[in-house]
Amino acid sequence: MNRVLKVLLLGICIISILIAGSCGKKPVPAANSPDTASAAPSPREDHITLKLWHIWSTDSDSNKKPFQKALEKWKNENPEIGIITDATESETYKIKIRTAVAVNEAPDIFFAWGAGFAKPFVDAGKVLALDEYLDQDTLDKLQPGILKNFTYDGKIYGLPTFMIAGILYCNTELFEKYNVKIPETYDELLEAVRIFRENNITPMAVGLKDGWPGIFYQNILAIRTAGIEKCIAALSKEASFFQPEFIESAERLIKLIDAGAFHERCIQYTQHEAELTFLSGRVPMYYGGSWAAGSMDRIGCPVRGKVAVRNFPVIEGASGDPNGFLGGAIDSFMISASTMYKKEAVKALTSILVDFCEESYLAGAGIPAWKVDVDTSRVNPLAVEIMKLLEERDGFVLAWDTFLSGSDAQTHINLVTDLFLHKIDAEEFAIKMQQLNVKK
Repeated sequence: MNRVLKVLLLGICIISILIAGSCGKKPVPAANSPDTASAAPSPREDHITLKLWHIWSTDSDSNKKPFQKALEKWKNENPEIGIITDATESETYKIKIRTAVAVNEAPDIFFAWGAGFAKPFVDAGKVLALDEYLDQDTLDKLQPGILKNFTYDGKIYGLPTFMIAGILYCNTELFEKYNVKIPETYDELLEAVRIFRENNITPMAVGLKDGWPGIFYQNILAIRTAGIEKCIAALSKEASFFQPEFIESAERLIKLIDAGAFHERCIQYTQHEAELTFLSGRVPMYYGGSWAAGSMDRIGCPVRGKVAVRNFPVIEGASGDPNGFLGGAIDSFMISASTMYKKEAVKALTSILVDFCEESYLAGAGIPAWKVDVDTSRVNPLAVEIMKLLEERDGFVLAWDTFLSGSDAQTHINLVTDLFLHKIDAEEFAIKMQQLNVKK
């Protein structure tokens, strides 16, 4: 009896297991069954999403609205491709993008400075070469020679946003109030500094807390003392920095510092804070990027309609280039070599940049790197004046921190900061810059 009972119980267990197993499976319909025919793909199955990082994070940035306009236009015209953006202030962004590239977590599309800044990314194989994705129609939309700083070993790795130029902005109201001549020469600049200081006014704005704003002054002085070709040769490690002309550029900067050209606590100011001292009408001179013109023409800005734009004053008797400019095309976007959507990323980026360049020019925030056809009456008036200045240019030299690669860029920033803080003299500056050219 016990044996019969065991057999019955075992049979019941087996049947229960079989029933449970069949309940967990959904019947597979035949190929032509109604269920298969009616099965529709997910509505977002073919939707592509691209991640994009950029640096225009604050409302005070002249390029934030132009970029948003270009991006929204793309999104409206291309609903099948989504773009998720992430904006980070430029100094923090430099650390962020370097880290992301190093650990293979760069977004599909990312802002980058070309030349020396992006070279390590390219050398590491982390950036997509764009040549096979760019047709002649796209290339024809770019200004001639504009891709130089984004081309490595004959291949294109980045597309420019716009060109930039170092501009001396002068508050005409303060110059007229104190009967000061807008300086055209270095000696006249020193005289303007003297008069403004006598009236308890800080003559020039600079924000050393961010490091790079200080190099603008030394870099442009080097263009005046050494010239464009000699600067590029030294930066390319083909000539020495330990030459009288580069020593003189540092001496000229020290002379401005000792004359009281800058605020005593400029080391505590960020670039944004320093620029605000000019925008608020408190400081009469500011040597900064051409992008700042957009902020100066905003409704409600205290200096709106009171700003004159000039190239940096010439140094009489110097052997450099009196019409040389600090700047050129260096701001760009690049595409990660590991993106899953190479063609789509290039297509999106190209379209966005063409529109962004135009919007940036209209706003007075960028000098066109792409060919734009706009009515100049719609353009920020300061941007029009800057374009006229550039018509007579001898050429450009990139800001040295973007020309140089890796740690050399930060070393240069630190050395210029040391000049401001009187930690080194002009000769030490030139010697230590040359050490970058001979280090192993």
